[in-house]
Amino acid sequence: MLSRVSKTLFPKLPLCSILRFARAMSSQSAQRAFQLRVNPITGNSEWVVIEEDEPEEQTFNGGSQNALLATTSYLDMLNDSQRNRAFREAIDKTISTPCHVLDIGSGTGLLSMMAARAMGSMTCRMVTACESYLPMVKLMKKVVRLNGMENQIKLINKRSDELKRGIDITSPAQVLVSEILDSELLGEGLIPSLQHAHDMLLVENPETVPYKATTYGQLVESTFLWKLHDLHGNEAKASDGIRLVPTGLDNILGVKPQQYAFHCDAIGKEVKLLSEPFKIFEFDFWKRPDSHGETEVHVKATNDGRVHAVISWWILQLDREGTIFYSTAPRWISLPGNTSHGDWCDHWKQCVWFVPGEGMSITKDEEVCLHAVHTDISISYNLKNQASRNEIMQYGFKNGDFKLTLPPERIAIYGDSEWRHTMFSAISNSLQGRVDPLCIVADDSIFLTLLVAHLSKTSHVMSFFPGLQDKGFQYLQAVANSNGFSMDRVEFLNKRKTKLTMHDTHQKKVDLLIGEPFYYGMDGMLPWQNLRFWNERTMLDSVLSQDALILPCKAILKTCALSAPDLWNSRCCLSKIEGFDHSVVNSTLGACGESPAEQECPCLPYFIWQCGNVKKLSEAFTVMEFDCSKPITSSCGKTQVEFTEPGICHGFALWIDWVMDSENSLVVSTGPEKRYWKQGVKLLAEPVAVRTNESRSTGECRSAVIQASFDPSSGDLDVRHAFS
Repeated sequence: MLSRVSKTLFPKLPLCSILRFARAMSSQSAQRAFQLRVNPITGNSEWVVIEEDEPEEQTFNGGSQNALLATTSYLDMLNDSQRNRAFREAIDKTISTPCHVLDIGSGTGLLSMMAARAMGSMTCRMVTACESYLPMVKLMKKVVRLNGMENQIKLINKRSDELKRGIDITSPAQVLVSEILDSELLGEGLIPSLQHAHDMLLVENPETVPYKATTYGQLVESTFLWKLHDLHGNEAKASDGIRLVPTGLDNILGVKPQQYAFHCDAIGKEVKLLSEPFKIFEFDFWKRPDSHGETEVHVKATNDGRVHAVISWWILQLDREGTIFYSTAPRWISLPGNTSHGDWCDHWKQCVWFVPGEGMSITKDEEVCLHAVHTDISISYNLKNQASRNEIMQYGFKNGDFKLTLPPERIAIYGDSEWRHTMFSAISNSLQGRVDPLCIVADDSIFLTLLVAHLSKTSHVMSFFPGLQDKGFQYLQAVANSNGFSMDRVEFLNKRKTKLTMHDTHQKKVDLLIGEPFYYGMDGMLPWQNLRFWNERTMLDSVLSQDALILPCKAILKTCALSAPDLWNSRCCLSKIEGFDHSVVNSTLGACGESPAEQECPCLPYFIWQCGNVKKLSEAFTVMEFDCSKPITSSCGKTQVEFTEPGICHGFALWIDWVMDSENSLVVSTGPEKRYWKQGVKLLAEPVAVRTNESRSTGECRSAVIQASFDPSSGDLDVRHAFS
């Protein structure tokens, strides 16, 4: 299976936040893969060819294959020492005789090498590793060669369900080792992979590492989690007259009914626990799993409250005897045996299932029935009160009903009173004195489209909806009457052109060009890649009126210094992992520390407030400004960051503040204090001890110069630093 790629690579690439992997094709002995790369600034995409025998530094034009893998969670996973130790102990315990071992989703080959070492010099031993992602195959070959094990492991560049017995493998394997798990457990194709392996690739009753996995849940009350999904309830007190979820259309807009990976420890102090942990599903790796399963769990409430969400996690039992475990539970959970909570890591989190609407009110000792269903790739829940058996708390709407789904953070932003007030003020001010204005909404903002149509009864609004496409227009049709406007004044521009002409705007100049900016499907992008709005503005240059207003009129790149030991440790360079040298992967995976002087750590997007132990060491400083009133151009800037707190600096946060008026009085900040936006993080190669100007200590830095340059052709931001 795609393993670490499918859930983590696709949203995080620097030149694309959506990346689709095309199956490698064989040309005699060489392998070739096609990858769709999307430029976040233009929205354009192109197929890029990756050749098996092509040097890494030549792939993706001059070495950016390093950036390709540097944005995945492979490095974070390999830095998870508790995970590595648990797998090593279980493999050493399980493999005691010569056998055939199959490793599915082999990554860098760590588990394959563990299995080969466990068999030592035994005769009749064999390790078959399959990995479908060609860039990782190339990296695994380096690691295996570095450790002198290339003759002990057979590596196949295929998905496991493409392996043929008698062709790819000569005999069924007696042992399966695999780590094809995501935060939900099933999302990377665990069940289909196990089904095919048991049907075609394994002996009957094989040994497996892991042995089984168990999912657990807990009912919680959390205002923060409620705001991430219940827009109808959250906007009820809004005074701007806009109703994104009008009464009677409660299901018209919301989040997908699925589990969302989330660092629950970050809200541990805000969560009210309403039940003890309860067991949900158990999945045995050693036997063929079912594609579908259902269970009902009766949960007794431990507190009065309102159930806003089900928080879930899983525990791996890696050995048959049940002595080796790994858990993704939040830190407030007591773990079995001597299992301990590991260090902060980003590759596995807990999951959150939102209870629809305002949640379910419960009283202490009341029993709630949780109905859980799993498919072959996901787990879902419904809640039911014992007192009212007919009231089922689930995501349901009639077949044929339209529903627009947005990310949880966008739902929360649309319900945020401060954000809505800023947008309302900016748009209402810009419409003053304008008669029959033509307004273009250049991004995927349904809110701004509604707002303009609601505030100006004579306006004509054109929306691009580059990501939402027809879904955005369907949504507007559904809510138009409830928001007091007619759809004959709203138009969906579904053309993708390099330039717009007066023909496209009905021979009328554009008076108002606006965006939040928000681009649907680009959740993993870096903050400055939303400067796509600036590019859209350039595309429209020939149809803008002389006094056209551009909102946002300016974007400001901000930075501050961070102490972030947990995040840095998860991205630090690798040496030996359970005895296997991985130093060869550091450059390719973008590791911090011991990197060549000319190699910078990549900028990566994070919700900084969820990154474990984080502390700001400076105020926010402006690096540079982007003038959206003018066409897009290359930009550069520099600032000196003065430290206001002593400590260890691990890197710098970078974000965009969007200025929504010419007086700089209406600003939407996306900085670390704003929990609904991701920031960019530039980690240092090595942590630096810093002090304030007032400190008398010596040998520590008091400031740092941050220099950045923006490339409008790719959306890349090159960030450099120098301490003093």
